[in-house]
Amino acid sequence: MQIDTATHGDLLVMAPQGRLDSNTSPALESTLLERIEGGETQVSIDFSGVDYISSAGLRVLLMAAKRTGAAGGQFSMHSMAPEIREVFEISGFLTILKVHPDLTAVLANR
Repeated sequence: MQIDTATHGDLLVMAPQGRLDSNTSPALESTLLERIEGGETQVSIDFSGVDYISSAGLRVLLMAAKRTGAAGGQFSMHSMAPEIREVFEISGFLTILKVHPDLTAVLANR
């Protein structure tokens, strides 16, 4: 899985590409944990390149949100396609995770 990263001040933006499922979510989990444990606790995931997410992907995101929160940071997601957002709605994750329409909104709500 390709995961592009960028920083905007102290905000780490990670942009996975393709499917986020049981085969690819371990790569995202590993990268996220490494960065969070390294002190980057302001994290937003850019979903513009994600075309599918499974429960394994949802688990990784929930774990990352808990880790950043425990470290005093913030975790959010942005730029979701409607079909990806629907998975978050159905699973109930929209009530526990912050989702913004785009990176501009993430930066404005910090």
